[in-house]
Amino acid sequence: MKKRKSISIIGAGSWGTTLAIVLARQGIEVSLYSLFSSQNVQMSRQRKNQLFLKGVAFPPRLSIPSSEEEALKSEVIVIAIPVKFLRRSLHKIKKRSDFSSKFVLSLSKGIEVSSLERPSQIIKSELNLSSSQIAVLSGPTIAREVLAGIPSAAIIACQNLKKAQELQKVLSHANFRIYLSRDIVGVEIGGALKNIIAIACGIADGLRFGTNTKAALLTRGLAEISRLGIKLGADVSTFFGLSGLGDLATTCFSSYSRNRFVGEQIGKGRDIKKVLSEMKMVAEGVESVRAVYRLSRRMKVDMPITREVYKVLYQRKLPRQAVATLMQRPLKLESIR
Repeated sequence: MKKRKSISIIGAGSWGTTLAIVLARQGIEVSLYSLFSSQNVQMSRQRKNQLFLKGVAFPPRLSIPSSEEEALKSEVIVIAIPVKFLRRSLHKIKKRSDFSSKFVLSLSKGIEVSSLERPSQIIKSELNLSSSQIAVLSGPTIAREVLAGIPSAAIIACQNLKKAQELQKVLSHANFRIYLSRDIVGVEIGGALKNIIAIACGIADGLRFGTNTKAALLTRGLAEISRLGIKLGADVSTFFGLSGLGDLATTCFSSYSRNRFVGEQIGKGRDIKKVLSEMKMVAEGVESVRAVYRLSRRMKVDMPITREVYKVLYQRKLPRQAVATLMQRPLKLESIR
């Protein structure tokens, strides 16, 4: 997989588009394909993604395919589709290409509500791939900052280390450093659950609490993420790396974070449905909290912050009551166990 080979990105949200632009600027032939035909027409005509990255021009090496068949010609397919729409989208595109010799890199973060599966599991089953054909990219990567060339780092997790090293070389450049891991479970769990904790931190912001509160939520949130991840077979050290603590801190504190923003609006007393209806981009944590709440009960893992966020979002519990519940829990030793 040399730099001269092409890469196809399926899903033209802010992160998929950002990665396409960054790779094209490095001289890689990249195609960017939206699942919405009207968006492909707009991007092809204006050479910009006005829906998610308004005003940012596409480099010459970034192309907009005219069909799904053309979009899927590359050896490497990057999937940048929200988990909520992932299975349905894959079911559609798998009819347009033979995936047996392809390698798929997932950018999706979340857990599917109906199956409680991670993105890589959905990709594997829907496209009939082996585990060695799938990798996941995660980490503290705010799209606008990566696009601006601000030094950033991320991690690729894959069981096929040789393939992962090839991807590492392709994606890395002066301001974007890629690390490797074999812990796909840990990387995906960290990427999914950090959005739930970010909603909690946003609620704290909306209630006008301080840094102490957010630091406590982040720290104990990391303990919850670790508990569930360990139960699912992840390496605990993953949660103290880029896809764990790194992504968690970024999402909880960044003004660009969609999930933190949703939580903030709820903390201010706004209705969740109204907030979501006004957003162009998907706040993955809103769906993920339903899945993780169910998963934690199935796995018998205590996740008090997740439980309270779920009750605020889906059972209309008042945010201040949720905070009070967390603060009044029985006293204990600090532990991730």
